[in-house]
Amino acid sequence: MALDSHSAARLIPQRLPAARLGVAVVAELVELIVTGQLNEGDLLPPEGPLSEHFGVSRTVLRESVKRLEEKGLVIVSQGRGTQVLAPGYWNMLDPVVLSALIDNDESVGVLDELTVVRASLESAMAGAVAETHTSEELRRLNNALTAMRESESETDSFRQADVVFHYALMEISGNRLAENIAKHLYKRAVESSRYQGINPPDAVALTLDEHAAIVEAIERKDIQGAQKAMHDHIHISWERRRLPDHAPRSRASQKGQPGKGQPGQKAQRAQPSE
Repeated sequence: MALDSHSAARLIPQRLPAARLGVAVVAELVELIVTGQLNEGDLLPPEGPLSEHFGVSRTVLRESVKRLEEKGLVIVSQGRGTQVLAPGYWNMLDPVVLSALIDNDESVGVLDELTVVRASLESAMAGAVAETHTSEELRRLNNALTAMRESESETDSFRQADVVFHYALMEISGNRLAENIAKHLYKRAVESSRYQGINPPDAVALTLDEHAAIVEAIERKDIQGAQKAMHDHIHISWERRRLPDHAPRSRASQKGQPGKGQPGQKAQRAQPSE
């Protein structure tokens, strides 16, 4: 049942942020929406009471609601007020929305969904690189793989080299839309401790083998092989480090995926981000 404006008002904390008031208001409201405390169809409190709750002027509040509307979270209607929209309307690539989704992943399980989307996009890009690449582009991927091997004993360096490898492949693919979406997802995901998870002792060796399989398929121009190697790598590595208390996976992320890894074991070597 949809909340009325008075019921919704009780969810809004009374805070007086010292700086960047509008940013703080937007972040608070985004979190209330993505965590389901304000649901589809709920009405935000009227402008006056809402501005009083946050301790901001009506001008700041009005601009904050406008930002929410731009992010696809709400719709402002004359005579009805500000109504929360369904998740299908949200701009989930918006940094504030994506951060709220990932930071509150225990309640929405977005990391599993993110893995499915990443695997689809990056496997398509890997196939494109396998089909058409220059010797210089292949050298770039091999150099990125070498950098991963040379930094395998240093956690932070290995993670960075891992990111560089994936970014290089995305850029070489020439698919600007897929690259842009995948980078947005990947960049924010690797900042999450839940996405980093916990790796088994052999995680680094396995990660290197999986990246090598991607490069080898690309080198022999095996389109399907490159797609499968990338798809399997992203799903298997997530299963490998996935925290045991993570929210249940969706049916879509379970169908047709590789076998389970060992998410509960502690890593003794550098923990890869992939």
